[in-house]
Amino acid sequence: MATGLLLSGTIAALLTSVLPAQQHQSSGGFEDPPPDKIVIKVATVNGSGCPQGTAAVAVSGDNTAFTVTYSDYLAQAGGDSAPTDFRKNCQLNLLVHVPQGFTYAVASADYRGFAALQPGAKGTQRASYYFQGSPNTEYRTHPFAGPYDDNWQATDSTDWAQLVWAPCGVQRNFNINTELRVSTGTSDPDEVSFMTMDSTDGDISTVYHLAWKECPES
Repeated sequence: MATGLLLSGTIAALLTSVLPAQQHQSSGGFEDPPPDKIVIKVATVNGSGCPQGTAAVAVSGDNTAFTVTYSDYLAQAGGDSAPTDFRKNCQLNLLVHVPQGFTYAVASADYRGFAALQPGAKGTQRASYYFQGSPNTEYRTHPFAGPYDDNWQATDSTDWAQLVWAPCGVQRNFNINTELRVSTGTSDPDEVSFMTMDSTDGDISTVYHLAWKECPES
């Protein structure tokens, strides 16, 4: 089980180059992130898509996002695949230390991986998240159809008015649920189709973009 924060220079540099800093908007848009660093630790990790030691978290240098990198997240069907290989899932329970006086929400999430789907095969990526003690957000689902042999990306975005904010003044862990599914569909059942959400070199990560606002004075 990953128990600490993995701060990767490669990932941090990637985030700095691809994630624009959030701008304060007086009309009620994104506020500037807090100047003090946030710290995220993996409290628990469960699921067939993230065996012990295969998931890590890194925070961007400007507090606008964090990444989750998996190294063994693969679903497959067909050929000699085991009956349970068609579905892989992961639940991450994250301990997020936020500077006093601020709260955050996930404004959008970019999920990435690679898929090799035979003609007629199908793949699905879906995800949800919630704060400890709060209702689970609705699953966002992204289908893929064969023939497909390339990197894939799926983005979930939430309007400002619909954001789910971490409660102010209390520590609530943040839970992320993800899932990959592959089915042979009408493809040749002797041929393997697969879909991954993992990375062997740290270049492919799931990126969670954060929105910030100040907590009301008590």
